[in-house]
Amino acid sequence: MTAELQPQFVLSAVLNEVGLKPNALAGSPVESELVIYADDAIEMGIWEVTPGTFRGSKEGVYEFMHFAQGAGTITDESGAVIHISPGLSVFVPDGWRGTWDVTETVRKTYVINRTAKEPSQ
Repeated sequence: MTAELQPQFVLSAVLNEVGLKPNALAGSPVESELVIYADDAIEMGIWEVTPGTFRGSKEGVYEFMHFAQGAGTITDESGAVIHISPGLSVFVPDGWRGTWDVTETVRKTYVINRTAKEPSQ
């Protein structure tokens, strides 16, 4: 007998609105997310942002993302451009900095892995 793997979530899940995206350069992008799993090292979930332009960076983490919907571009500091489209997968290393220009609401699944431990208190 073979056990079937049951999905933990679907992309039609209702996301929790986080609010206006910090570092907005144009428009009023609003981000929403649903964290599916998180521990001291890893976070997995679904993230969405409405159209607008904003800065992004990765400090102390790296991220794998897979886009389910939307359109726009992500441009890193070197000028390399990634065109966002459904089905695209992207890896962003620790230390990455760039600009997102979202033209159609983007929804992605993501896995973030912490590369540095939080300072001890």
